[in-house]
Amino acid sequence: MLFFERDIAIDLGTTTTLLYVRGKGIAVREPTVVAVNKITGKLLKVGEEAQKMLGRTPADIVAIHPIANGVISDYDMTTRMLQELISRVTSFSFFKPRVIVCVPSSITGVEERAIVDAVIEAGARRVYLLEKAVCTSTGAGIDISKPEGHMVVDIGGGTTEIAVVSLGGVAECESIKTAGDEFDEAIVRFVRRKHNVLIGKRTAEELKLTIGCTYPRADVAAAEVKGRCLLTGLPKAVTVNSNDMIEALEEPVEKLLEAIHMVLERTPPELVADISANGIVMSGGGSLLWGLDKLVTSRTGIDTAVVDDTLSCAAYGAGKLLRELGNMQDGMQNFARRRQMK
Repeated sequence: MLFFERDIAIDLGTTTTLLYVRGKGIAVREPTVVAVNKITGKLLKVGEEAQKMLGRTPADIVAIHPIANGVISDYDMTTRMLQELISRVTSFSFFKPRVIVCVPSSITGVEERAIVDAVIEAGARRVYLLEKAVCTSTGAGIDISKPEGHMVVDIGGGTTEIAVVSLGGVAECESIKTAGDEFDEAIVRFVRRKHNVLIGKRTAEELKLTIGCTYPRADVAAAEVKGRCLLTGLPKAVTVNSNDMIEALEEPVEKLLEAIHMVLERTPPELVADISANGIVMSGGGSLLWGLDKLVTSRTGIDTAVVDDTLSCAAYGAGKLLRELGNMQDGMQNFARRRQMK
């Protein structure tokens, strides 16, 4: 049992990184942020401690997100972050862990190599890359080994994965950069345009979590937000309500709906019929946006449901797939690309 417990599944997200240890469950859940001293290059903090420093660091310290849009943007910082997180769940041993990493379906060969090298440098013996849609489907309790079509929409921090899974692989997919971060930026732009007040991304995220919605609510919620007035340069408080949020989020939500339509158009008719019967499954932090599932249902005519544990769904799915490590090849298990090569 001890040998198996060294197998690790990593959901390397733009916003949050989760580590699932075989036999133990999710052992690490940390924001994907590192704080580093620019002068000495020393890693100071990882995860939640580093996130608290965002926007509040002195000149010699910088807090950064080493993962952007689901792929590595800073190789050195990603490696050091993974070393720190993996060391928390493994003790000294001659056997290094085998690791599964969830990655976007649109990942390029260069990005695949960067992730594999970074995880091996961080202390893994072997690395297996799995498409996030496969992990999410498994985590949601879908039996993807059957010849039935299921659509999964995973809205993360940097990317949204829209995929149709069947027979253990991805039949059709689309990865777009419209996700949680773009929702936050849309709220910042809206408050600036309507109230001439500049707010930070963290304030925008709090607005999104408290009153954010994409579908009209029976009870209109409101919240006070503070920022800097662009006319006077002084602090100013304004009130924003949930109807404002619908207007603010209209543009990124439309991009999301267009991508879902695009995937449905490219999907074979038999699988579309299955999706119509089975419904659309949504996961990821962005799926918690109030009314988004209702909006997708009204625009596609297909029942849409949000999974129970949206934030951990992919990590749990990858954890379940640790049992299949003996049947996997090192590197990317990219079913869509393998099919195109045939």
